[in-house]
Amino acid sequence: MKTLRWYFRAHLAAILMLAAIPAEAADVKPLFATDLADIPGKEARMLEVSYAPGAQDMVHRHDAHVFVYVLEGEIVMQVKGQPAVTLKAGQAFYEGPSDVHVVGRNASTTAPARFVVVLLKAKGAPVLTPVKE
Repeated sequence: MKTLRWYFRAHLAAILMLAAIPAEAADVKPLFATDLADIPGKEARMLEVSYAPGAQDMVHRHDAHVFVYVLEGEIVMQVKGQPAVTLKAGQAFYEGPSDVHVVGRNASTTAPARFVVVLLKAKGAPVLTPVKE
């Protein structure tokens, strides 16, 4: 039953994330979700995100510790107040709970990009919240 709840929550999170991001921006696939037993009220989520060529996200925040690991292609990431970085396969990126993600996009207009996202967040909190600039 607990596994079924995790599965349901992971899919719900992905649906909510997709509802918040334009359809052409990203394809989000939930990979794993679990409660963090030694940190009451916290959970971990793992997602695989695929960007089509030229795709980009809206400005948003996660209210979570977010770890990004690039599997293929190149992506550009930037949080408010920091310079943009271009990441290639094998490179990683971190966003803190108070960061606003101002740039998230595929660096290429001709090749796809794919990455894994791990979020450590409050249990039941949204995966993504749009932010107006």
